[in-house]
Amino acid sequence: MPVPAFEEYEPAGDCVCLGCAQRRRALARGRAIGRRDGGHPAVRGARRALVLATAAGVVLGGGGSVALAVSTPVPGPGPVALDGSDSPQGGRAPLHGRPAAGRPGGRPGAPALVRRIDRTTIINRAKLWLEAKVPYSMSEYWTDGYRQDCSGYVSMAWNLGTNEWTGSLDTFATRITKEELLPGDMLLFHNPADPNNGSHVVLFGGWVDETRTHYIAYEQTRPTTRRQATPYGYWKNSEKYLPYRFNGVTGGLGPEEPAPAPNQPGASAFPGAAKFGPGADNPYVAELGRMLIGRGGLRFYPKGASTKWSDADRQATQAFQQAQGWTGADADGIPGEHTWRLLVQRQGKDIPPTRAGRPGPAGVPAYPGAAVFRPGQSHAAITALGRRLREKGFGKYYTSGPGPRWSEADRRSVEAFQRAQGWRGASADGYPGPETWRRLFA
Repeated sequence: MPVPAFEEYEPAGDCVCLGCAQRRRALARGRAIGRRDGGHPAVRGARRALVLATAAGVVLGGGGSVALAVSTPVPGPGPVALDGSDSPQGGRAPLHGRPAAGRPGGRPGAPALVRRIDRTTIINRAKLWLEAKVPYSMSEYWTDGYRQDCSGYVSMAWNLGTNEWTGSLDTFATRITKEELLPGDMLLFHNPADPNNGSHVVLFGGWVDETRTHYIAYEQTRPTTRRQATPYGYWKNSEKYLPYRFNGVTGGLGPEEPAPAPNQPGASAFPGAAKFGPGADNPYVAELGRMLIGRGGLRFYPKGASTKWSDADRQATQAFQQAQGWTGADADGIPGEHTWRLLVQRQGKDIPPTRAGRPGPAGVPAYPGAAVFRPGQSHAAITALGRRLREKGFGKYYTSGPGPRWSEADRRSVEAFQRAQGWRGASADGYPGPETWRRLFA
């Protein structure tokens, strides 16, 4: 069955300049001709020629629009032929130049294999296109074989064996709630019934702050891949963007791990209280730490989760228990069956953030949140950040201070520190995240 035709959402698509207005009229005229011709191949060809000629006249006439798109890709050599349907996004297809899902002769409609992948790897794969500034295209393919549109980008980040589209990505995922969103999940708007409203998908990169009104979105859009703070669920049609979790994602936020077997770490069964507490050293302790990190306990683990029980495990567990409203013996920092079940099933309340300056493990001040480090903001944590940068030898951009008001000197100093860690691209943008903060104060 052919894939319904639709256009992916193009930000700022309602531009009122003369060029964009003429372009929209040209496309509308082409669609009207298509409805009258009844689908005859010869007339369809004439329709395409008319749309292209009209659009080209807009550019040559100085209408102000420099990027043109037509509702049907122009026939010709190259990867366009793999798109399959008349949809400008393209339907399900194998990776460019490779059979679907690693099977020789695999057909585009065949389901792809779901590979296990951790959240860190998903985000790191997304950053590859961000750093390469991959151009947006509904018909071209990047060197890794993935189509350069929004659905191809998510297919790449999830390491699917095929190029999917917004009408099929949900078959690889499970609906979740806003409260359950974690880095590597997706926000999907699929709308085949109304092409003018478009369809789009973005990767969720984490919340901007504890208000959860804005999140970091990784997306493939014009002109190139981008990462930016975005209102929930999106700039337009926000209520139609639905959160999903990839079925192949592992539970932890660290390196890729195999799927847990029954009664092994990561499975739903509680292993027993004897696995936790002073002197405990087993994989269940590490699994507990990873789950607590995913529920807001990152500040307790400056060096990540470990198989050896530590005071960080006790403090993080106690903070999670207290977040549920428990007190006394019910919040002793040792996980029981109820605590474990809430963590495994991602139920209950997350660990709340702490105030800036309150010491965490090993004397590291708690990360105050990304919203503090933005133009126009004033906060004591900014002063502490600047002083620490100077102590570490990254203060050459300060002509005075540092002070509590965020400045370009702060941003450039943070960027220099991030680059010294070997980070590049969006990972070295000059705005401190939790890992930058931890390394500065560790």
